[in-house]
Amino acid sequence: MRFLVSGIFWLLSSFAVAAESDLDLLNSMDQGREWGAVGRLSLDNGNGFCTATLIADDIVLTAGHCVYDKTTGALADLTSFEFQASWRNGRAESYRGIREIAVHSQYQFAEEASIERIQFDVALLRLVTPIRNPNVTPMSLAELPKIGSDIGVVSYAKGRMEAPSVQSRCLAAAQQNNVLVMTCDVDFGASGSPVFATTQAGIGIVSVVSAMADMDGRPVSLGASVNPVVTDLIAKLSPTDELRSDTGRRRNTGAKFQRP
Repeated sequence: MRFLVSGIFWLLSSFAVAAESDLDLLNSMDQGREWGAVGRLSLDNGNGFCTATLIADDIVLTAGHCVYDKTTGALADLTSFEFQASWRNGRAESYRGIREIAVHSQYQFAEEASIERIQFDVALLRLVTPIRNPNVTPMSLAELPKIGSDIGVVSYAKGRMEAPSVQSRCLAAAQQNNVLVMTCDVDFGASGSPVFATTQAGIGIVSVVSAMADMDGRPVSLGASVNPVVTDLIAKLSPTDELRSDTGRRRNTGAKFQRP
C-alpha cells in the first residue's frame, strides 16, 4: 500500500512547545502498573527528554534521533543521559546511567526527516547496571500488525512530562518501508514512545514513535518497525559479563519477539 505523507515532519523531542493532549494520564503505579517499563530518557543533563522502554533488564529502546547532539550532529556524550524508569511526579522507580549506545548503520541524523530516515530511527541503550525491580518489568517486542488493526501508545510529552499517558486505542493507518503511519495522539517529548499491539502472547511493542506528519490533510504519527532493526542493534552491543555464560557465549538478552 502506498500513501502520501507531506514533506513536513516534526521530530518529537521535548525542546519545543507542545499542544494539549487527550491521552489518559497515569498518575499512580496502580493506574499504570503494566507500563512500568516505560520511562523518561533525560537528555542533555536534564534539559530535555524522550520516552524510552526497558526491553531487557539492562537494555532500553528509544528513537535514534534522541541520542544525538543537536548542535554537533554527533552522538551525545553518554554522561548526558539518564533513564528514569516509570517516572511519576518527581520520582522514578529506578534511575540508571548509560554506558553504550547502538544506532543503525543506515540511520543518518543529519538528513531531513523522511520515510527513508524514519525506518531506521531506532536506538538501543545499555544501562550501567541492570534494573531488577518488580515494578519495572521489561516489555516484549512484536511484529507490525495488519493495516487497520488497533494499536496503542504510552508516552511522556511537554505539558504532561510528570507522568506517562496512554492511548489504548488508535489505528495502524498505513505502512511503507517498515514505517508505520498511525492515528495515535503524540506530541513533543513522545519520541521513542512504545507503540503496542495485543497478541496471543500478550502486549508487545511493534514500533517506536519518531515523528508527526500530515496525511491527506490529517495529522498522523510515524514510527519505525522494531523488527528487524532491534535484532541488528542487539548484535552491535558489546557483550557484557551479565550476558555471557560460563563458556563465553552470550545469553539471551530478554528482548524477545512475539508473533501476532
